[in-house]
Amino acid sequence: MAVDLNHVILIGRLTRDAELKYTANGQAVCKFSIAVNRRRKNGDQWVDEANFFDIVLWGRQGESLNQYLLKGKMVGVDGELRQDRWEQDGQNRSKVEIVATNLQLLGGGPGASGLGGGGSSGAGSSGASYGGGNSGGGSNGPYGAAGSGAGRSQEAPPSPEGPAEGSDDGFADDIPF
Repeated sequence: MAVDLNHVILIGRLTRDAELKYTANGQAVCKFSIAVNRRRKNGDQWVDEANFFDIVLWGRQGESLNQYLLKGKMVGVDGELRQDRWEQDGQNRSKVEIVATNLQLLGGGPGASGLGGGGSSGAGSSGASYGGGNSGGGSNGPYGAAGSGAGRSQEAPPSPEGPAEGSDDGFADDIPF
């Protein structure tokens, strides 16, 4: 049996500042657009081609991240496609948007610090979030909690000068070369 798949991952820059509104029942809706550049060859020259995508971020994620979603900011978006259909002036209309389930602030744009990166927001416990702060409650990949070192040894990195004098470097002295 075939299973349908609707999953989108994009990295791009905001084309305008995000807009935060609330539905009649008080649900936050943050809307913004990103530009994703595509490089292709046209004859002998490479041409950059921009594609524009509308993104919708619901709930507390939208409220929390709205202040950081400024024109020019680079973001990573993980989500799914949704098609909205309606009738206007007797004509059927439709629009495809990306409903974000996970958003990463990647740096760049206005207000960016030299530290790069920013934060992330996952959608509940099902959205995995890799990188910055994890405000969404998701896991941080195969290593467990971010920065905890779960599943990894806590050895000091090797010294650039090599092993200290008199220490056992793990090699036997009887190697004939």
